[in-house]
Amino acid sequence: MEQAMFAGGCFWCMVTPFEDLPGIHEIVSGYTGGQTDNPTYEEVKTGTTGHYEVVQITYDPALFSYEKLLELYWPQIDPTDDGGQFQDRGTQYRTAIFYYTEEQRLAALATKAAVTISRRFLSPIVTEILPASTFYRAEEYHQDYHKKSPKHYKEDREQSGRDAFLEKNW
Repeated sequence: MEQAMFAGGCFWCMVTPFEDLPGIHEIVSGYTGGQTDNPTYEEVKTGTTGHYEVVQITYDPALFSYEKLLELYWPQIDPTDDGGQFQDRGTQYRTAIFYYTEEQRLAALATKAAVTISRRFLSPIVTEILPASTFYRAEEYHQDYHKKSPKHYKEDREQSGRDAFLEKNW
């Protein structure tokens, strides 16, 4: 098993694109990249801890490649927005690909270059490619939130503008 970590705005919306796929063992919502040890959601959502909301994916590379994860990642985000994602504003909602290995770093850079070259977006691609740092699991009520609170999740996602943007731009 290997791990991948992606920031794409609210971590609730970054779970569903990767779940129920062969080779995906686990998807955990959490935080990374900040200066506070064991941060809470209440701390992270203030935008003062430096953390990103992320999903950490454990996968079997023999069944599902890292490159395939990257192919799924990019069309979930607005890679030109450095102030957050959709209705979620602040540094904690920025986009980033966190790599664990040099191979992941190179693959992430290659896909970022491909998105840039595609000229799909008029603005620069600002999604960062960063080394993975300590991952902190989010509180249990955030795990599989779309299953625990489907009505609220659906309403929040609709209000965010994410799906309309993705449909229009990807």
